[in-house]
Amino acid sequence: MRPGRQLAVLGLVFVVLYLLVFFSGGAKGGWQDRLEPRLGLDLIGGTRLTLEATNTVDGKPPTAANLEEARQIIESRVNAYGVAEAEVVTEGNRNIVISLPGENRDLTDVGSAAELRFRKVLKATDGSGATAAPAPSASAAPTPSGSAVPKPSGSAAPKPSGSAAPKVKPSASAKAGASPSAGGQGGMAPTPSASAAAPTPSAPASAAPSPSASAEPVPQSVEQQRKAVEQKVGPAAWAAATALKAPADVASDPSLADKLKPFGTLSPQEVAVLPADLQFNVPTISCAQLDKRPPASIKDPKQTAVACEAGAKYLLDVAKVEGTDVDDANAVLDQTSQWVVSLNFTSKGQEKWTALTRESFNNEGQACDQTALGQDGKCRVAVVLDNEIVSSPEIQGVLTGDSQISGSFDSKTANALASQLRYGALPVTFVPQAQQNVTATLGSSHLQAGLLAAGIGMLLVIIYSFFYYRLLGSVIFLSLVLSGLLVFGALVVLGRSIGFTLTLAGLAGMIVSLGVAADSFVIYFERLKDEIREGRSPRSAVPRAWIRARRTIISANAITLMSAVVLYIVSVGAVKGFAFALGLATVLDLVVVFLFRHPIMTMFARTRAFLSPRVSGLGRALPARSTEQAARNPRVKEA
Repeated sequence: MRPGRQLAVLGLVFVVLYLLVFFSGGAKGGWQDRLEPRLGLDLIGGTRLTLEATNTVDGKPPTAANLEEARQIIESRVNAYGVAEAEVVTEGNRNIVISLPGENRDLTDVGSAAELRFRKVLKATDGSGATAAPAPSASAAPTPSGSAVPKPSGSAAPKPSGSAAPKVKPSASAKAGASPSAGGQGGMAPTPSASAAAPTPSAPASAAPSPSASAEPVPQSVEQQRKAVEQKVGPAAWAAATALKAPADVASDPSLADKLKPFGTLSPQEVAVLPADLQFNVPTISCAQLDKRPPASIKDPKQTAVACEAGAKYLLDVAKVEGTDVDDANAVLDQTSQWVVSLNFTSKGQEKWTALTRESFNNEGQACDQTALGQDGKCRVAVVLDNEIVSSPEIQGVLTGDSQISGSFDSKTANALASQLRYGALPVTFVPQAQQNVTATLGSSHLQAGLLAAGIGMLLVIIYSFFYYRLLGSVIFLSLVLSGLLVFGALVVLGRSIGFTLTLAGLAGMIVSLGVAADSFVIYFERLKDEIREGRSPRSAVPRAWIRARRTIISANAITLMSAVVLYIVSVGAVKGFAFALGLATVLDLVVVFLFRHPIMTMFARTRAFLSPRVSGLGRALPARSTEQAARNPRVKEA
């Protein structure tokens, strides 16, 4: 055996590990900053958000099964942030509490319904809430100024939003493998602005209210809430609004502007209970009100809806493709190194998607009027996530394959949107409560106390090891130091790569693993003494004791590792961190056992000090063997 090779391998492991610690992609700041592991909520604080579930339509609280299903989905969304040790727990019969360690984060979107709908854009009009509408234009080309619909642009600046949609609102193309139809080109492209809306056959023709935009579930029924809104705006305003069959042209009737003015004072919750035709036709209802509607205000896929994009109001058709038709969603880099969200449809979903793009490309039934058409005269399809439009590209061909939503995405926003689409809709509607920043005052004192206790315990172990094993105690000391350095470096690298965070529970797991490592020393050294008592010399006893002790050491560590894996799978929160740290430290301890402990013992066996009973720590074994042999044969040779 050549122990130098194993020690060289261990040295190479240390070099690679600490090169990653100091020079990996996530390493920032000075040398001291690069040596800091990612700490958990109980050590450095973080963010805590409480989500309160609203009542169902019949006024009852959500069931325990629905709340647990929602908790699991929210936990998946939170884990998509790349942060380990996140805690997502239920509290009472309607609250879910989310706790994330580290820097402050905006968690308000993780509790959104994230209901994805693909709806054809039927009409478009100004959503600024102005009381003067622009003159209609039959041209789909952009007007020099005063356009009712702002121009979508692939370079649109990110726009903050409190809804489920990502905080960047790309108004750009969605691409896919397409089969051209009727001379169209494959793919989906952004559309220019359009002028004011005009009535179309597919638009709602009735002045009576229709339940197209359902309200946030509250104990009152939708009709009761509408009655309350009607009383608030007054009979004259309500009658004028319900009589509209198209966006009001208040320029030709100035008195109409005064009648509709009360709708501009409605809250987003009150606007949400209005039918879609009122939301679209009343010019004093602005996008500012529509964008702040409660989650799940656009809920029924079989009803028309109204949503905004870049300050323009769109009247949207019924949903022909839904989020359940999407099989998977991922953030990827396209051929131009731009971030896009790739959508993979199910088999039935692909059929629906192809039918929708064919219908939009050919503008069947002339459902889309001039205000809703793109620059090539084709219909647009709005990708609606909850209450907001993520993208509204023009269909330039019949798309028969998976699609990509592109726009002004970066890695963070693309992954956020993909995770919302991938993990599906919540069975319960939540209202975010106040988000709090949590301090770690108590955790810091516990950490100091824990480190002090661990240091005292380790010092006592080392003192006892040197007292009982003498030279062999140095092997224990060096092995524990190397194990600690490996675990520490691994924690730093894993914190950057997979977001693992160290908590008090994880620290306890590592301390427990050191006890397991100390047990393996006892197994090896006591087996070595047994070999010497059986008549072997210390030099020949080392490899034989290693062969026999190795099986026991591997079995003991394997059992600990299996326990850690099972505990990690079945547990949550801090217990999961304990299991991960215990398993990681156990694996690294095995590395030290094979690459350091056995090689260094082989090297020690070749030294004179190891053959000395007083120095080696084998004194209790060597004299007994020598005395027994001398009694049998004074000239006996070493075995």
